[in-house]
Amino acid sequence: MAHLLSVTDSAVDSSARWVRRKEARPGEILEAALALFVEKGFVATKMEDIARQAGVTKGTPYLYFSNKEEIFKAVVREAMLPNLERAEILSRNHEGSAFQLIERVLTGWWEGICLTQFCGICKLVVAESGNFPELAQFFYQEVVGRGQKLIEDAIMQGVASGEFRQMDVHNSMRVLFAPALMSMIWEHSLGKCEQVPIDKERFFACYLDFLRHGLLQQPNNKNHEEH
Repeated sequence: MAHLLSVTDSAVDSSARWVRRKEARPGEILEAALALFVEKGFVATKMEDIARQAGVTKGTPYLYFSNKEEIFKAVVREAMLPNLERAEILSRNHEGSAFQLIERVLTGWWEGICLTQFCGICKLVVAESGNFPELAQFFYQEVVGRGQKLIEDAIMQGVASGEFRQMDVHNSMRVLFAPALMSMIWEHSLGKCEQVPIDKERFFACYLDFLRHGLLQQPNNKNHEEH
């Protein structure tokens, strides 16, 4: 009886591990796909490559995703949307200054995306947008457009309150947004040619400093506008 119980317990444990393994497979497939997309590009990455990288059979990815495009969309949603959704919640509940909001949103993006393996997605989208415009459109709608709106609304709030100087809000948003995207593209392209890699911490501090002095109302300017 003891031996039978031991065998039964072992079978239950094995079954539980199999269930956990099965539940983990979509995440493992997406992790493998992200690494291959960034390394080889979207076109060069085959479904069987993803399966091999994930340690599953060739047909397993098709159990969860109908094609490679669906895997790419799932990678973007898993990697970037949680950070974006947190930023949107932060924006709705924020009670401090407009610059503090921008700083917190950008810091969350920097720490959650730029300093992780997810930063390679932006370079991938830029590289493949000509051949796969529908994927670029998806990325813009799901990520870039929503991020731009967060920043533009914050700038508009700062200008309206007098915290920020008068400016072209829409194009200021573009100028503010561009370095964050470019830093991610640079790391996976021309940055590989530099002898000394970018110090990301100092780069981000410098970026925020430029924003602070470019956005905030200066005392002399405020006095001039009042007169």
